[in-house]
Amino acid sequence: MSRGSFVFTSSALRSFEDDRDTLEREKYKKQLAGHHFNRYMLKKELRDRAPLSSGTLTPPAVCQDSVVHNALYTGDLEAVRHLFPRGSTANLIVEPRGGDMRWVAAGDGLWSLSYEQELTTPLHITAGRGFTDCLRILLQRGADVDLAPGGTTALHESCENCQPECTKLLLIHGANANAVTEDGLMPLHFCTSPESLECAKNLLQYGAAINGRTQDENDTPLHVAASNGLPAHTQLYLRYGAAVDKRNNEGLTPLIAACSQPQEARELGRFFEVCQVLLEAGADVHTVDQDKHTPLHMACKNANPDVVDLLLANGACVNDMEYGGEAPMHNILKVVCYKLSHQPERIVRALLNHGSIRVWPGALPVVLKYCCGSPRTVEVLLNAYSHLKVTDAWVESVSSEALKEHKGFYESVFSLARTPRSLQHLARFRIRIFLEDRVHKVVPELDLPTAIKNYLLLEYRDYVH
Repeated sequence: MSRGSFVFTSSALRSFEDDRDTLEREKYKKQLAGHHFNRYMLKKELRDRAPLSSGTLTPPAVCQDSVVHNALYTGDLEAVRHLFPRGSTANLIVEPRGGDMRWVAAGDGLWSLSYEQELTTPLHITAGRGFTDCLRILLQRGADVDLAPGGTTALHESCENCQPECTKLLLIHGANANAVTEDGLMPLHFCTSPESLECAKNLLQYGAAINGRTQDENDTPLHVAASNGLPAHTQLYLRYGAAVDKRNNEGLTPLIAACSQPQEARELGRFFEVCQVLLEAGADVHTVDQDKHTPLHMACKNANPDVVDLLLANGACVNDMEYGGEAPMHNILKVVCYKLSHQPERIVRALLNHGSIRVWPGALPVVLKYCCGSPRTVEVLLNAYSHLKVTDAWVESVSSEALKEHKGFYESVFSLARTPRSLQHLARFRIRIFLEDRVHKVVPELDLPTAIKNYLLLEYRDYVH
């Protein structure tokens, strides 16, 4: 027997066989339930149904009946009406079978592989799936609107699954708009996608706490909207009085939360809109988190060029240092190779035009190694120096793939080992040094041709000279 392996005992093998038989029986039961619904209904009508006590709720009963489950999970309105006639109770706890499997102790030192179960209710099932008519029937039959056997209410379920009609119906029937889950989340904290906007509107109309905090992270709904890139939610919450600069347990304001969230290229526009709304509402562009990261640090880390431009236009400081001694320029250069589709060269250019510190010349080969896939980023960086000492280390730093794809550009870079920078570039360098961090303000106002202005602002030419 190889090291790290073990042999199953006969008892364990018998347990596996039992598990297989159990799974087969469960599969057969599910198939059988659908075929025998009519016969089940005939028997159901013969049962005595105790009426609800006046003014009280019937204690929830546990339901493992597959016929009831099938009706609820498929939204079969006619079946739900038959299963829950007037005078019956819809106040049930459902134990569904299925989903993920897990090992559970079966006694005598044995473990059995069983389906993981999560308690729910008919309200949860119908509200989460948008079965509004079925939900209405259940509520009319006296289902407890705030029952939460699995730790969440049906209202949480409807918001998480973006079911505004169900959300409104639950609220009309008295659902608590500020109910808290076992994890300390309110329904507004479950509105995490653009499709949940109407749910959020319904919650706020029925008294949801606009600045309610989560238990673990101390996030407000505005934090949640910002970190999920939801501009419409952000505007809505601000109209209802959300605090624009509240901090969570990590010291993040909604603005930092929006800038901190990793973003795919298709999501950049959404996060830009969120930051724009927050800044227009008075968000502090100079705020820092526990590690002294500013929104600009995080926007550079996640390579959102439009957000970087927006923050700089609102007075963000390009040379603020976080606890590790790194400025925003460090953050963008570390992610260039992973964010090529985000146009990282735009960020490097904007930072330099606002007076950012430059890379120590001795470290340029290292930067070249990690940024060679973005030749325009390299071009902007190199044009911030009056002269460069190009060595063999520079040639070795460029990958063969990048050299093949951008051959003309890198040949112009390597040629600087033999020729000095052009007089045109040296003139540009002197003007930029004189203007320092005023380049972005002064150059556009100069009475010069547009081509010269763009040259002074490090416009890309796809070669260096």
